[in-house]
Amino acid sequence: MSTASRLAKVRARLDLPTVRRAAGLLEGRHRSIFSGHGQDFDDQVEYRPGDDVGDIDWKSSARAGHPIIRRFVRESNLAMVLAVDTGRNMAATAASGQRKSEVALFAADVVAYLARSRGDLVALVAGDAERMTQLPGRGGTAHLETLLRTLERDLVLDAPPSDLGRVLDRVLTWFTRRALVVLITDEARPGPEHEDALRRLRTRHEVMVIAVADALPTVAGIGPTADVDSAAPLPAFLRDDDALHAEALAAVEGRRSEVRAMLRRRGIEQVTVTSEDDVVDRLIDLLRRQRRARR
Repeated sequence: MSTASRLAKVRARLDLPTVRRAAGLLEGRHRSIFSGHGQDFDDQVEYRPGDDVGDIDWKSSARAGHPIIRRFVRESNLAMVLAVDTGRNMAATAASGQRKSEVALFAADVVAYLARSRGDLVALVAGDAERMTQLPGRGGTAHLETLLRTLERDLVLDAPPSDLGRVLDRVLTWFTRRALVVLITDEARPGPEHEDALRRLRTRHEVMVIAVADALPTVAGIGPTADVDSAAPLPAFLRDDDALHAEALAAVEGRRSEVRAMLRRRGIEQVTVTSEDDVVDRLIDLLRRQRRARR
């Protein structure tokens, strides 16, 4: 595991216009915790130059003979939850030939970087069939670096099998205030068995899905790929079989269509990424579609 800053690596790969465009599209997806003030009344204090005149309590000011303002406790609304599938399926090969975990982690890096640029809080729920990692919603570089390092530690080949349902259930039970939930998984998920959890999640939060595409073992140039459960590579004579390749393509497209249809029913936008190189463009496309859907 590298000790270099993951956020610094993202900054080095993104130009400023791209950051501004993505951050602008993210604006409005969720309410920044730093805008406005909270609902809970805290105290009354004497007005000082620079205070918001809208906070002046005119009745109390009249009694005191000088301006008095109402002070509120800021709401600690969570801005964003990164919900990540850390099952060993995420360590398989992506369509670009990279490991899927590398692509998923870079997607988390970009989302965290954009959240930091807006001053938002980010929480983490990452899990599989045996493990569950949670980090509370906080802001700042140190917290986000810790969050991303924790995720990097969990996205490994010897991880337990995937169980996206456990991740969705934990988000549902842990976060009661509205947030933007960014779900990162592979293109086979979420499946029909997750639809009820997504329905409940969507009633409480905004949700978007970033799915990492699997490599087809019949695609030339990727090299031998192995099933993460068996480590048995597909024999070369099968990788070169055109009929088998056509069947594999049809099966993948059928699966993608089922996932897209289910997410549309639940009002959830999804994007599929194949490599680190297309994460930013695909994320911007996803945010644009979400913005259009809300108009």
